[in-house]
Amino acid sequence: MKVGVLGAGQLGRMLALSGYPLNHKFGFSGNTDDEPATLLGYTFAKKNTSDNIDFLVEFADVITFESENTDVGIVKKINKKIPVYPNEKSLFITQHRGREKALFNQLNIPCAPYQIINSLEDLKTAIHTIGLPAILKTTMGGYDGKGQFLIHHQDQINDAWNSMNGVESILEGFVNFKRELSLIAVRGIDNSHKYYPLVENTHHQGILRLTIAPAQNINKKVQETAQHYMQILLDEMSYVGVLTIELFETENGLMVNEMAPRVHNSGHWSIEGANTSQFENHIRAITSMPLGDTTLTHPFCAMINIISQLGDIDAVLKMPNAHLHLYDKSERKNRKLGHINMTADSQAELENSIKKLKDFLPK
Repeated sequence: MKVGVLGAGQLGRMLALSGYPLNHKFGFSGNTDDEPATLLGYTFAKKNTSDNIDFLVEFADVITFESENTDVGIVKKINKKIPVYPNEKSLFITQHRGREKALFNQLNIPCAPYQIINSLEDLKTAIHTIGLPAILKTTMGGYDGKGQFLIHHQDQINDAWNSMNGVESILEGFVNFKRELSLIAVRGIDNSHKYYPLVENTHHQGILRLTIAPAQNINKKVQETAQHYMQILLDEMSYVGVLTIELFETENGLMVNEMAPRVHNSGHWSIEGANTSQFENHIRAITSMPLGDTTLTHPFCAMINIISQLGDIDAVLKMPNAHLHLYDKSERKNRKLGHINMTADSQAELENSIKKLKDFLPK
């Protein structure tokens, strides 16, 4: 089949790399001619103009996207001609934090208390109800910690609202958590489901830096609870493809933070760490192929993001259990340039591998 991708970043690139062995072809609609996917010479449109979207539709049998910030109107227009997965409904919900939280509440999935904010007075009223500390976020856009303000004290209220630049925002109660987890799953057109294990994520300044797969000391009940929440969401949205939910592990159980309707940074480890990567399973799902086995290839895996600077790449290449993935992007502060996957047969081996690569992690 011919697969069209709205976007031409590293996620689109890795989707294509996983799909070519399955005899699929790929086209991209990007913003420039030097994005990660376009640099590999795949068929692509340079800009998301009407002409280029029409080009992509003419090329493809099915279309997907790599960002929840994709224009819903464009997806709606395309879907009149050819299928788009995930569907318009799931994109509409997941690109707005208020709509996400409302869905969680509707489905009795635990999440932080919240209120929508459109003015300074709204913020003051919400803080009176929710209390402090609390996090003010833009309802749409924002990623890797951008568009957020953690409010500890009353005297920060004005600064918090001013930081939002007047856009619609959401105030969420602060969650005291033991660690951050995520769950990645895939749902096929035939309503088949596959789940990856819960993984533990470490962030620095809002950017994911390290993922451990599977998360250690997770009992069967916790995994089943996360999968239950995931299945409810997948089925409610008639979702097709890979969906990610980010969760907090708390003293009172799991709380869902947010969703991502796409392959996710915390699932990159699956390229070498699972029998079928998240990328391949997404392609399998949207092209009506049987979903692949999500069992781990090794009992311990990890992923380190390469941020801002490439660093000592030779050190990675010398490690027999490390796998380097670079995105062909120029160095820039807080930019994701690539990632390193590691596999191990013991926790000690994995910890030793991470220690060898400590220069890629925040000090």
